[in-house]
Amino acid sequence: MHANRPPAPTAPRFDVPEADAFTRPYWEAAGRGRLLIRRCRAAGCGRAHHYPREFCPRCWSEDVVWEAASGRAVLYTWSVVHVNDLPPFGGRLPYTAAVVDLTEGPRMMTEIVGCEEGELRIGMPLAVSFRKLDGELPAGPPPLSVPVFTPCPAPAQGQSSSVVQPLSADGLRR
Repeated sequence: MHANRPPAPTAPRFDVPEADAFTRPYWEAAGRGRLLIRRCRAAGCGRAHHYPREFCPRCWSEDVVWEAASGRAVLYTWSVVHVNDLPPFGGRLPYTAAVVDLTEGPRMMTEIVGCEEGELRIGMPLAVSFRKLDGELPAGPPPLSVPVFTPCPAPAQGQSSSVVQPLSADGLRR
């Protein structure tokens, strides 16, 4: 054993987001199993968006707040990836890269898990889940969870798939 030997280098990861001061609330919520989006509060806009930005991509207002999403979506499009040499994707081939329409309106890039390729359908209802990356990361970065989506049953006729809740004191919808 070599006590003074530095740890062996780990392969770079290409699925780990770079969390910064602005996106920290997003990644902390994801770690608790909650998906956040941003909503514009400018008069006449009110558009929700995802990926997190400090301004509204529709009207350019900086009056935007974090909001808890329902976690519901429908499948917009997908591609089943059979070849990817970048770590760690090669270890979980094939996987389904997808774009989903969140109930709140934004379109989001993600991965579909727990569903065979032949079962995928445009418009199929989905629910958010989170892939925990802790234990897979080199020492240093805090543990992260990334949102992925799984199939879910459609809501019963006459039932809403999302409930809009009022903002709490910290600016998040609960």
